[in-house]
Amino acid sequence: MTALGIPDAYSFWVLAAVFLVYAGVAMGFASLFAGVCSWYERRIAGRMQSRIGPNRVGPQGILQWLADGMKCFLKEDLIPQEADPPLFRLAPYPVFIGVASTFVVLPFSATVVGSDLNVGLVYLIAITALVVAGILMAGWSSNSKWTLLGGIRSAAQMISYEIPLALALLVVVVPAGTLSLQEMIRHQGGAPWNWFVFESPFTFIAFFVYFTSALAEGNRTPFDLPEAESELVAGYNTEYSGMRFLFFFFAEWMNLYVVGAVVTAVFLGGWRIPGIPVDRQAGNILLEFVGFVLFVAKSLTLVNVIIWLRWTLPRLRIDQLMKMCWKYFVPIGMVSLFCSMLFTALVVAVPLVGRLTSFALFGLGMLICAVFVWRTAYALRTFPAKPYLRWMV
Repeated sequence: MTALGIPDAYSFWVLAAVFLVYAGVAMGFASLFAGVCSWYERRIAGRMQSRIGPNRVGPQGILQWLADGMKCFLKEDLIPQEADPPLFRLAPYPVFIGVASTFVVLPFSATVVGSDLNVGLVYLIAITALVVAGILMAGWSSNSKWTLLGGIRSAAQMISYEIPLALALLVVVVPAGTLSLQEMIRHQGGAPWNWFVFESPFTFIAFFVYFTSALAEGNRTPFDLPEAESELVAGYNTEYSGMRFLFFFFAEWMNLYVVGAVVTAVFLGGWRIPGIPVDRQAGNILLEFVGFVLFVAKSLTLVNVIIWLRWTLPRLRIDQLMKMCWKYFVPIGMVSLFCSMLFTALVVAVPLVGRLTSFALFGLGMLICAVFVWRTAYALRTFPAKPYLRWMV
């Protein structure tokens, strides 16, 4: 700190102030995103179910999340008589902290990152383990069979899917040669065919394995077994009310952005701008802002896909969920990791193989996107919209 003109006696307080400022900014962004995402998800749900959704509080219901937050803030914080009060009160906070702490290593641009840890991916996998502990605490301390079943399901599901999730990330670590999210982005190019998702057939597979495993670890439909309403009332949070109840959902909506941001950084080029070198982008405020917008746009696109999936796919049974993890995703992840090592060694020896593979996989990806857009447009043209929804088609 002396090199910056700050006496060593004050260095601790300066670092503490910087930490508090960044923590406040990160929490503000995460909380604001979680609130707006709750409104957006309900609007998408209404559209997909041929209804309007929230449309009274503010223009198009945009302030509904504020009204809901105020309602939960003013509600009484009830604790069941037979519950374990200390654990019951504490349980929502590990869940919230486990998700919010991931923003420490999420890169928003070339220089906007809380801490560019050289073990960033390990930190992400480790810190999210707090979520499992919090949900299990909530399920056990509520002294209800529904919450206990939800907590046990969540622990089994989240711990199981951490394995294929980690394997999918390691598939990309092999060609990247680093565990830092920023370094992974720097190793990719701005053009789509230079992204890691198109690096090899095995990173292409790892993209889908990671995305699906992240949905399962975040308890998102079709993997929302820990809070299955038709089976467990509301699962692990059945007995909660007020702000403690809201903290669980805050963590879930924040996790949507975390999943989108990690996929963007690891597989989709992050904040890289096509045709712009990394050094030039890091030294220009305008290019930094463009990279920030690009990173957030990619992340929000993936958030939109996650929301679509929730209102499109039916919930799996618990046996189907665990079978998919242990019989399919774990073996696929292990084989992909081994083959990624061999493919990386081949590309080092023959660089032309890597370039041709990237272009071929990029073409396959564009073909998949074109088929999806065509099917979506066909569905919109043939959808029998109701009169009050016809303007949305």
